[in-house]
Amino acid sequence: MASPVNIFWFRRDLRLNDNHGLFQALQSGKPVVPIFIFDRNILDQLEHRHDARVEFIHQQISAIQEQLVTRGSTLHVMYGKPEEVFASLLNTYQISDVFTNTDYEPYAIHRDAAIAELLAKHNVGFHAFKDQVIFEKKEVVKDDGSPYTVFTPYSKRWRALWDKQPPVKFPSEKKLEALHQQAVIPVPSLESMGFKTAGITFPPDQVKDELIKHYSTNRDFPGIPGTSRLGVHLRFGTISIRDLALHTQTLNITFLNELIWREFYHMILWNFPRVGEGKSFKPVYDQIEWRNNEEEFARWCEGNTGYPIVDAGMRELNTTGYMHNRVRMIVASFLCKHLLIDWRWGEAYFAEKLLDFDFAANNGGWQWAAGGGCDAAPYFRIFNPYLQTEKFDKGLSYIKHWVPEFQEFTYPRPVVEHDYARKRCLEVYTKAVGAPKTT
Repeated sequence: MASPVNIFWFRRDLRLNDNHGLFQALQSGKPVVPIFIFDRNILDQLEHRHDARVEFIHQQISAIQEQLVTRGSTLHVMYGKPEEVFASLLNTYQISDVFTNTDYEPYAIHRDAAIAELLAKHNVGFHAFKDQVIFEKKEVVKDDGSPYTVFTPYSKRWRALWDKQPPVKFPSEKKLEALHQQAVIPVPSLESMGFKTAGITFPPDQVKDELIKHYSTNRDFPGIPGTSRLGVHLRFGTISIRDLALHTQTLNITFLNELIWREFYHMILWNFPRVGEGKSFKPVYDQIEWRNNEEEFARWCEGNTGYPIVDAGMRELNTTGYMHNRVRMIVASFLCKHLLIDWRWGEAYFAEKLLDFDFAANNGGWQWAAGGGCDAAPYFRIFNPYLQTEKFDKGLSYIKHWVPEFQEFTYPRPVVEHDYARKRCLEVYTKAVGAPKTT
């Protein structure tokens, strides 16, 4: 009879170094079979078969495979639905336990519960570990044990916990001798799964110290390379959040603060699951009467609103799968407040297009822009795209790159006039949530 093995299931942790779940599997005392599942429950819903994120994942697991093969092991990559894949694995191996890292998104929670139930019927354990965040779930809470809903006090408690107990790394890369030794199992090609290359260049995973040092000064200006572009690597775990936070904490506190924002939104999603069900964090904001004009939404998606800074952002997104963070706030505010289009439409469009799409951060950002999220700016603060341009793209370098025709007769007139849109927005919001409080 075959010897028992343990399974390590790669998901949002596509690396061999400092991988918590992999570390625990490798020191479990049994040979470890590493697997990855191209999940059809997710992939079958993608609108385009040239989704760059699928290509990025494929590149990363192919790189992992190369490293495993040199050690006499192999990554077992499957294309299918997780429950069907595990049913097959149970017939292939004598499995003792399955190890993985925790995923906090709504679909992942239900998926993992179903897999754990399936495995339990075969007396197989299911173990998930914290890996994609420093602090999770209810680790950063108020003195009474309740979750924070405002970022600043959350960040202060987060840092206090960090100072008290800095993150411990898990040197999984030093334990790879515990991998199961077996013949190479080829990685399925993109084409065999019905996907094509997207033609997008992915940002490197290197941390640029000089860039991080000047992050506070440069991060708001889309016309210069002032941001790390590490979002896609954090999203798919090709870099370790512990590595990144420990390395950058002394370089720039503002950069560390952005990592804390990421964890804040993950904490909100876990503790307030309604935000993952399409509902506003502040329920009264679900009463807003959105206009939802489909023609105007199409102009926003295409980058043809007649507002150059908005159009530049949308064209950057459509072309590269990335949008500068300052511009994300501008285009989101424009959709919700200038056009009065439901923030969920924008959330879904970003989810389709962003390489670094992260459910918690995307949802949190859109709810913030619409005014109904936790710790959101008051709804009567409405970004003026012209003033935002003057402040953050004064030389128009960003706009000229993405909207070269913005001064030509061919460039469309604004889809809506700013002062009119602002007045209309205030009327609609006030009707739904009440008049703004004056102090």
